[in-house]
Amino acid sequence: MLTEGGSFMKGMVMGGLFCLVLSLLGSFSPSIESGTEDQHHHHHVKAPSKDELKHLPDSEMQELVNQVRVYCIIMVQPKILMYWATALDTWSKHCDKPVFYTSESSKALEAVDLNEDDSWARLRKALKHAYENAGDMRWFFVAQPTTFAIIENLKYLVLTKDPTEPFYLGNAMKSGELEYVAYDSGIVLSYEALKRLVNVFPDDNKCPERGHALWKLSDDKQLAVCLKYTGVFAENGEDALGKGLFNSKSVDSLIADGMKDNPNNVVEGCCSDMAVTFSGLSPNQMQVMMFGVYRLRPYGHDFHDSLVFYPPKNSDND
Repeated sequence: MLTEGGSFMKGMVMGGLFCLVLSLLGSFSPSIESGTEDQHHHHHVKAPSKDELKHLPDSEMQELVNQVRVYCIIMVQPKILMYWATALDTWSKHCDKPVFYTSESSKALEAVDLNEDDSWARLRKALKHAYENAGDMRWFFVAQPTTFAIIENLKYLVLTKDPTEPFYLGNAMKSGELEYVAYDSGIVLSYEALKRLVNVFPDDNKCPERGHALWKLSDDKQLAVCLKYTGVFAENGEDALGKGLFNSKSVDSLIADGMKDNPNNVVEGCCSDMAVTFSGLSPNQMQVMMFGVYRLRPYGHDFHDSLVFYPPKNSDND
């Protein structure tokens, strides 16, 4: 018969083994066969350099500018009404078609009411709605209301990319064998990638709406699993120098990190000057970002940009 101390030690060992198994399961991602021969499997998508753009005729450049239009899918909830209102008042104005999707209707602000509590099921419904209402939009940007996006920089990133190719990009991360794009930094999908995703939604074995696993995958990982079955893989959005454009932190956090890690060159250590997103901002920080990005200008300074992205027609734009 085991003594009380022996029983305690046995329990400790069994508990430790159980935690180890859970840890291994958490890092395990099943090997998923692609449902298509088109692997499109490169991991870094870079914005064009200024030298590349110089070689394009003006007519071709203007045609590209006119074609790059972005449908913004902004996921909101009434319980974070202040973030919702701030996103509406700031960066979303620069989307060609900003659409807010909510878990339940709100009398205060207009949005597509998905009437869905589960976040993954809600995201699926929003993506399907965007696809069905895309019109001539060929690029889709998925964001949370705590994300601040500079849409013009997103357009510049995908300027020379073909939306009939399956692009799925942002801040690419890895969990076990699964590569995915972090939701909090914003997710970019080309029309082809979104089409493949919507087409795999009905297949509950490849892309379950409620999930079959003992543990629930985060929405961004579940999205990556569904896309991987269609031959679409996560790619990291970068500038011409290889710096990431989709940030999971706010500007002040990145500057603080830069001061700590690279005190002699804080700006270089912080972030790309063509950054697309910053994350985890408060409503006040978003308003400050809006001022700094779109309103503050040094008098007499010309940035000599080779192209211009004009604001959407009839938009209340900064």
